[in-house]
Amino acid sequence: MFENLSERLERSFKILKGEGKITEINVSETVKDIRKALLDADVSFKVAKEFCDRVKTKAIGQNVLTAVKPQQMMVKIVHDELVDFMGSNASDINIKGNPGVVLVAGLNGSGKTTFSGKLGLYVKKKGIKVMLAACDTFRPAAIEQLKVLGEQIGVPVYTEDGVKDPIGIAQRAVSKARSEGYSVVIIDTAGRLAVDQELMDEISALHQAVKPTETLFVVDAMTGQDAVETAKAFNDRLDFDGVVLTKMDGDTRGGAALSIKAVVGKPIKFVSSGEKMEALDVFHPSRIADRILGMGDVVTLVEKAQEQFDEKQARELKKKLAKDQFSFMDFYNQIQQIKKMGNIKDLAGMIPGMGKALKDVDIDNDAFKGVEAIIMSMTPYEREHPEVINGSRRKRIADGSGTSVPEVNRLLKQFEGTRKVMKTAMTGNLMQKMKGFRR
Repeated sequence: MFENLSERLERSFKILKGEGKITEINVSETVKDIRKALLDADVSFKVAKEFCDRVKTKAIGQNVLTAVKPQQMMVKIVHDELVDFMGSNASDINIKGNPGVVLVAGLNGSGKTTFSGKLGLYVKKKGIKVMLAACDTFRPAAIEQLKVLGEQIGVPVYTEDGVKDPIGIAQRAVSKARSEGYSVVIIDTAGRLAVDQELMDEISALHQAVKPTETLFVVDAMTGQDAVETAKAFNDRLDFDGVVLTKMDGDTRGGAALSIKAVVGKPIKFVSSGEKMEALDVFHPSRIADRILGMGDVVTLVEKAQEQFDEKQARELKKKLAKDQFSFMDFYNQIQQIKKMGNIKDLAGMIPGMGKALKDVDIDNDAFKGVEAIIMSMTPYEREHPEVINGSRRKRIADGSGTSVPEVNRLLKQFEGTRKVMKTAMTGNLMQKMKGFRR
């Protein structure tokens, strides 16, 4: 989502390229270009001006070390200010209580119900017993949607068919959670098309009745400054604890992420993208600043990989590699783990330098579908013993997967190459260990 802003800021910093020192003239020119970049990213004029004034004040008169170029110093100053504007540190949610109650609020279409499901999975992964409560009696499909999500993530959903009293439903959900030993209840509430009196009266009464340990306001990042203004209007009426930005994978310029903390005074706690239940991230200002400035976000990438890491499966895979028994089924399982990590292009963009390189490259998130179809069209024996796949088998596999024989041939060739590389890497590793042992 920050591709355009990253590109514009990079152009702004080039103004200082080749300069021997930072001066008021070249700083003013750079800051003016940065302000334009922020405004284009849908950051409010007031926030953009305040940001640039602080950058300019810090930059002018800065003593630049011989080893540091003015351009590099400006990048450092902008990075620090971006982090400060977005909230400095990650802010976790308060789920302590008996049970801890998380109240999820927002307008219609902001993604409240989907976020509630994602948050349920996030809490469950921490080893905490969690329950969802369907209290959106305004939108008929919301209750059914939450039931489906609850089933998908293996979390129970408290509902009362035909009951139109969200306060009563919420109170009974909390009571049931307490009696059955649940540590957290996540309450999905009704929304409206705008922050109106009816919505505020309902959510205020609900807040008073269940006394949540955490109140989160969900906003659609694609609405830009409207998201910021909506969050401010809601916070003025009900003092919430944090903001959740959804649809971060959409056509958004990032203005909401950069402005909310400065305007509303409340931290962004989570960012959500896509429909997959795993696609929820804690908001880390420093990591977002790194991504905006093209430095990547390796820490988040590693964390996502660790979430999908199966230690037992890894040990078994290591044994197979040592015996040269890596199969198509192992290959298929690795693909599934990669897919669970999130959008492929977003993941690649977390690698330093890759975001810019992939800017105009269209990476289809369904790119693995053809490979998966080919693998699943093989017999179990063929997946374990690809060397038996002759011409007639290749034709059958191609027909079964809806692909062509050349595509099957290509995958077999790529797989064989991958297996050789992995075997070489494994053998090399073992040889190093043996050398170390002899010493």
